[in-house]
Amino acid sequence: MRITSTSCICPVLVCLCFVQRCYGAAHHGSIKVTRNQTKHVEGETEVHHRPKRGWVWNQFFVLEEHMGPDPQYVGKLHSNSDKGDGSVKYILTGEGAGTIFIIDDTTGDIHSTKSLDREQKTHYVLHAQAIDRRTNKPLEPESEFIIKVQDINDNAPKFTDGPYIVTVPEMSEMGTSVLQVTATDADDPTYGNSARVVYSILQGQPYFSVDPKTGVIRTALHNMDREAREHYSVVIQAKDMAGQVGGLSGSTTVNITLTDVNDNPPRFPQKHYQLYVPESAQVGSAVGKIKANDADTGSNADMKYTIINGDGSGVFSISTDKETREGILSLKKPLNYEKKKSYTLNIEGANTHLDFRFSHLGPFKDVTMLKIIVGDVDEPPLFTMPSYVMEVYENAKIGTAVGTVTAQDPDTANSLVRYFIDHNTEEDRYFTIDASTGTIKTAKTFDREETPWYNITVAASEIDNPGLVSHVPVGVRILDVNDNPPELAREYDVVVCENAKPGQVIQTITATDKDYSANGARFHFSLDERLSLNPNFTLRDNEDNTASILTRRRRYSRTTQDIYYLPVLISDGGVPPLSSSSTLTIRVCACERDGRVRTCHAEAFLSSAGLSTGALIAILLCVVILLAIVVLFITLRRSKKEPLIISEEDVRENVVTYDDEGGGEEDTEAFDITALRNPSAAEELKYRRDVRPEVKPVPRHHPSSSLDSIDVQEFIKQRLAEADLDPSVPPYDSLQTYAYEGHRSEAGSISSLDSATTHSDQDYNYLGDWGPEFKKLAELYGEIESERTT
Repeated sequence: MRITSTSCICPVLVCLCFVQRCYGAAHHGSIKVTRNQTKHVEGETEVHHRPKRGWVWNQFFVLEEHMGPDPQYVGKLHSNSDKGDGSVKYILTGEGAGTIFIIDDTTGDIHSTKSLDREQKTHYVLHAQAIDRRTNKPLEPESEFIIKVQDINDNAPKFTDGPYIVTVPEMSEMGTSVLQVTATDADDPTYGNSARVVYSILQGQPYFSVDPKTGVIRTALHNMDREAREHYSVVIQAKDMAGQVGGLSGSTTVNITLTDVNDNPPRFPQKHYQLYVPESAQVGSAVGKIKANDADTGSNADMKYTIINGDGSGVFSISTDKETREGILSLKKPLNYEKKKSYTLNIEGANTHLDFRFSHLGPFKDVTMLKIIVGDVDEPPLFTMPSYVMEVYENAKIGTAVGTVTAQDPDTANSLVRYFIDHNTEEDRYFTIDASTGTIKTAKTFDREETPWYNITVAASEIDNPGLVSHVPVGVRILDVNDNPPELAREYDVVVCENAKPGQVIQTITATDKDYSANGARFHFSLDERLSLNPNFTLRDNEDNTASILTRRRRYSRTTQDIYYLPVLISDGGVPPLSSSSTLTIRVCACERDGRVRTCHAEAFLSSAGLSTGALIAILLCVVILLAIVVLFITLRRSKKEPLIISEEDVRENVVTYDDEGGGEEDTEAFDITALRNPSAAEELKYRRDVRPEVKPVPRHHPSSSLDSIDVQEFIKQRLAEADLDPSVPPYDSLQTYAYEGHRSEAGSISSLDSATTHSDQDYNYLGDWGPEFKKLAELYGEIESERTT
C-alpha cells in the first residue's frame, strides 16, 4: 500500500512541492507494503503469492491559508489489496476527519476542505484503515499518521507594549541608551525567515537611532538641548523575512521627552530697575518684587536672592518666594522722605542646586541694580518719644500737672498740632490734656494703694487735616505718700505653756504696711508706755521688721487665769512716721515636754474648732434630750411593783458590794493611816463594819515615837482573829483586806501625806523632768508655787 501527497499552491513553492513529491513518495509521505512476487517476462502471466503486508507511515504536509476554490490535495492512501475494482474501502478517523479532512473511500485520496491556520493548530493526528467493502473486515491494521500544517509568512511583527513614553536627560552623550523595543512574530521561527525580525527607524532621525537586531534606541546627536526642543516622536518599524522584499512589517511610536538639567544660569531681564516706595509704607510690609529668568525647570530653576551691597541694605531686606521664584523686597526700617529721598541696592540671584558637570556654562548667578525712590506723603504728627512715663503723688489735688507730650508735623508744611485723650477706658477719665500744649493734668484724686499705675493713650492730629492722627501710650505712676499706718501681718494665736520659763520666746510677730517700701520698710515694735509695766510678758524688737514676745515669770496656771492681753505699738519709718496699736491675745495651755500643746481652756477648744452658735445650741439640745430619756427610764423602773414576799434564800444569797475607793495620796480626810499604825486606838472604837456609825470616830494622834514601835504584822493577825470570832458580824460573807508592805525603809518615806500643812521654799520644777508618771504631781506643785507667787 502506498500514499502519495501533493501540496503546491503558489508558483514560488513549485520547487518545494516537486521535491516533496519526489522525496515524499520515496521517503516521507509513503506507506509501503512489501510482498513476495516474481518478475515476469512480457507475455507471461503474473504469478501471485500470498502478500506480506505492512504499513510504514510518515507525516503529510498541508499549506496553511489555502485560498483556492477547490479542496487542497493532501495525499493518497493505497493498499496492496486494492485491485482497482472498488472492493477496498478506505476509512479516515481522528482530528478533523470528515470536517477538515475528507477521503475518497475508493481511491484513497485525502483533501483539505478548509483553510488552516498554523498559528491556531500546528498538526493533526489521524488514523487510516483499509477494509473489505463487502465484508467490512479490515484488510490492514489501523495505523496512525500526522498531517502537519506548513507555515507561510502570514503574520506581521507586532509591538505588544507600544506606544512607548520614555525620558532621557538633555545634554546626554551620543549613543546614550534610551529604550529597547521588542516586536513578536506569530509565524514559525524554525521554518524559513517568516519570524526573523529586523528593526529600522522611520521617523526621528537624525536625533535617534535603533539597533536593527536588538531594537535598542540610542541618542544620535551630542548635547541635545531641552530648551531648544523638549519632545520627540520616533517611529520604529519591525519587518520579518529578515527585512527582504515581500516581508511583512509592523511599527510603533516612541514618545521621547528630554528631562531638564541645570545647564542654564539665571539672568535678570534688565541690568537696572527703579522702584517707587511711599514713605508711609509700614515696616515689615512688602514694597516690591524682582525676578531673574531661568530657562531650566523644577529644582534646577530654584534660586536665592540677596542684597550684596548698597546704601539701602540696612533699610530693606529681600526674601525668595519658592512658588513664583521671585524676590520679595520688604521694609526693615521706616522711611522718611524729608531725610532721604532714594536708596540704591545691588541684588544677586543665584541657583541653589548646581550641577558641576555644566559648571563651564556658568557662573550660575546674575546681579542687577535697583534704585528705590521714596515718595513724599502727608504724614500724621510725630511724637518726640515712642512712649511716655510720668509720675504724680497720690492724694494730689485735682488739676495737678503730671507731664507734657510733644508732637510735630514731619512734613515740610509743619502744620499746627492738636492733642486729645482717647477716652476708651475708665482710666482715661482720670486725666485731662491741654489741646495746644499737650500738658496732662489730674482730673481726680488718686490712691496708690488702690491703683498704683494708669495707662492712657494720647492722640495728636494736624489742625489742617484732622484725619491724620497718631497715638502714643502714656503710663502714669502714682507715687506713694505715707498715709497708711503699719499693722500686724495677720491674726496671731499666741499660746504660753503653763511650765514656761522666764525669757522664753513664745511668738514672733511681723507687720505690714500698705504704703510703698520707702515709706514703711522699717518697723519699730514696742509696748504701750502709757501702761504700767507688764509683769507677765515683755516684747523685744528684733530690728528686722519682726518682734519676739517673751515670758517674764516662771509658771502660768489656767485655773488662775487662762487668757492674757498684751497691747503692742507698731510704727513705720516713713515721713511723717505713722503708728498703730494692736492687742495680742495670749492663751495659757498645758503642754508636753517638747512644747506641743496638750490641752487648753474649753472655750479655746470650742473657738479653735470653729463651732458656731447654732452648732452649740444643737449640742445642748441633744444633751437635754438624753438627760430626759435617762430620767424617764429611771422613773419607769421605780414605778414597778415589788413582790410582797421575799424569799429567805434571796436574802441569804444577796451579795452587797462596796465599791469605795480611796482618794489616793491626795485624800487625807477619808482614811486615817494612824488607825492602822495605832492598834490601841482602834481597840477603843469597835463598831460594826456593815453599818455606818452615827458618829465619825475622831482619830487620836500619838507621838511618832509610839507609832514606830507598833508591829503592824501583829496588828493584822489580831484583826483576823477578831473577825473570825466576832458574833456581831453579818450573816453573810465579809471581806476585809489589810496590805502589809513590811518594815519601814531605812531611807525614809517619800510620802507627801503630811507635807500639805508644811511650808517650804523648795523648787519643784525638777518634777517636770521625771517623765509622764510625775506629770500630775508636777502640775499640783506648779499651781501651789503659782499661788504663792501671786
